[in-house]
Parts: sequence; C-alpha cells; structure tokens
Amino acid sequence: MVDLDYLAYLEDILTENRKERFLEVLKNRTNHFTIAMEDVFQLHNTSAVMRSCEVFGIQQLNVIEEKFGKRIDAEIAMGAQKWVDVNRFNSVQSCMDAMREKGYQIIATTPHNDSCLIHEFDITKRSAIFFGTEKEGLSPEVIDQADGYIKIPMVGFTESLNISVSAAIIIQDITNRLRLSNINWQLTEEEILEKRLDWARNSIKDIKRIEERYYSNLSK
Repeated sequence: MVDLDYLAYLEDILTENRKERFLEVLKNRTNHFTIAMEDVFQLHNTSAVMRSCEVFGIQQLNVIEEKFGKRIDAEIAMGAQKWVDVNRFNSVQSCMDAMREKGYQIIATTPHNDSCLIHEFDITKRSAIFFGTEKEGLSPEVIDQADGYIKIPMVGFTESLNISVSAAIIIQDITNRLRLSNINWQLTEEEILEKRLDWARNSIKDIKRIEERYYSNLSK
C-alpha cells in the first residue's frame, strides 16, 4: 500500500509538467504483457530491449542471468532503467515459475516450429514473452514448457534477426493491438500509485536526504 502522504510530499518537489507527464505515460503502461530475456550475452541487447519496453509501454522486464551476470548498459538504455521495472532471476525455471504465479502464460519466440505469426497472436491472455540468446535462441527448458510460440514473418534468406530488433518488432505489434482493443490492459490504481512513487524517487536528486527529512519530521 502506497503512503499517500509520502507520495504527496515527494511530488510537491516536482514540477507540474513532470507530474503531468507521469500521468500521461502511465495511461499507456501495461502489465498485461511482460518480457523475459534468457542469458543474453551482449549487454547492449538487453539494454536495447529495455528501451523498447519503455517506449512501447511494457512496465516489467525479466532478465535471467543463469550464465551471464551483467549490468544494464545505461548509455544504450537511454534512461529507460529509471522507468521500467527490471526483475532478475538466476535460473530459467525460477523465472517461468514466477511468471505463472503472476497469471502469465509462457510464450516462446522461435521461428523453428509451429509458431503463430505475430499478427495472429492472441492478445487477450496475459503473456510473458521469452527471448533467447543471440546464437542458440531459447533453451529447451523454455521451449518444452511454453504454452505457445510466436514468430516474425520473414521472406528473405536469413532465418533470424538480432534479438533487440526481434523484441522491438514483437513488442510494438502486440502493444499497439492491445491499446486498440477492449481488453482491460491498463495498470490498476494501486499500480499507478506505486509507479508515481517510484518515478518521483528516481527523479529527485539526493533522495536519501529528502527521505531522511520526511521521516525525521514524522517522528517529531
């Protein structure tokens, strides 16, 4: 539960334009879809996917770091790490289990089986869309446990795209269709309050000092 007095205290520090911008962006944020990346080796690819999530309104990015533990490349992410929630997992199974607990079906991105094309993908179900490594794609663990498969139509000789390009194409397509639908895809009121609080904290310099002052005043 968000402390509304604390939220008001922090937002009072922000400009009116910044607060209005938060509300405008939050209208298009969703947890109906979430993205998961499995052991992506190239750091800039993870960062680029994060940027696509932020641009197209997906709030949650799940990063599996079973083999390659790395930090987000701030330059490539272009500040997206301030606005997108990054959930880290140390195994594929723990990520899939967490997704199912949240009510998501597991969707594997792969061009090599009976995947549906992105324009045919059923957007009505809450879905966690998994992307694999640059060279090998998704692990058999994900492929075997997936509830469905999705792929980008390709008409050239090349059978695959760079992971960040693939993610951008799929994310843009499904979120655009989602916003045009009658599905209840937007954040809940409580989720919006949580993001307002997080984003306010991320926007204020020397937030620790500001917080200390707030809680010090409460104890008086």
